Amino acid sequence: MAKIAYEFNIGIDVSKQKLDVSFNDEEIAVFDNSLQGFKQLSRLLKNKKNTRVVMEATGGYERPLAHFLQDQHIAVSIVNAKRVRDFAKALGKLAKTDKIDSHVIRLFAASIDPHVMEQKSESQQSLDSLVHRRDQLVKQRATEKQHLETVTNKDAKHSINRNIKFLNKEIEGIESKIKELIGSNKQLKDKVARLETIKGVGSIVALTLMADLPELGTLSNKEISALVGVAPFCRDSGTMKGKRTIWGGRAQVRTILFMAALSARNHNEPIKAFYERLVSNGKSKKTALVACMRKLLITANSMIKNNEDWNPNYGKLA
Repeated sequence: MAKIAYEFNIGIDVSKQKLDVSFNDEEIAVFDNSLQGFKQLSRLLKNKKNTRVVMEATGGYERPLAHFLQDQHIAVSIVNAKRVRDFAKALGKLAKTDKIDSHVIRLFAASIDPHVMEQKSESQQSLDSLVHRRDQLVKQRATEKQHLETVTNKDAKHSINRNIKFLNKEIEGIESKIKELIGSNKQLKDKVARLETIKGVGSIVALTLMADLPELGTLSNKEISALVGVAPFCRDSGTMKGKRTIWGGRAQVRTILFMAALSARNHNEPIKAFYERLVSNGKSKKTALVACMRKLLITANSMIKNNEDWNPNYGKLA
């Protein structure tokens, strides 16, 4: 599919209460971060052809707006905040504690040409919400378990245990809803089942990939790696040769791929052999794990694209 050249980029700084929107170097409009504000903004964008709206990932505040604009057939990119901040520093527009503004986001989009989000189906949006809610609850439970290790007061321990019990029930309820949703959607069910055939990829990894990476199976291996942020970039300047690093991308997907790579390193023979070969060739364990993350992602992408289950030959792909 040919990549669209966007004539206009609209930068939006999303906060809990409002949207600061940059249309050009001089003009900033402010809207409420609400359905009414979304409608006002979309009316202004309707007449702008070849327009892409770009905003930072802000912990979830950007998602309702992104989904609304996509429903209005408006192209949306959600970009990594660190990449925008590094871009602003390079332009000399930002001190360490300064806030990124919508002008900088717009300039970043015009220079970098970020990937446009794949529109999620209603089922994918529901899955996204449920998977992220489960993740929130699991993190809360882990925090309470840490508290339990340091508390000696009997009443405090009872309080923590009650909360852990409550969180366990909530997590079970969310997981039940996820299973119900997957079971009612054949396409999602088939994709999750296919991903689970990869040794090291369990149900949570598969569900997170489906929720956070709807582009899986629609892009090339190079494109999907760059989108997630596991493609290595050189840090070379003149005669100085820097280390190859990863940056940007989708943090939630990288986190779950890291956990999958840890498991695959022990239980997936092709990945294990790949990891050991890299380490024996002088690569650090961290670098080798990132390479395994990338290999798992490329494998998953190829499997979904080709409608094939995992087999050991996938592990031999570079």
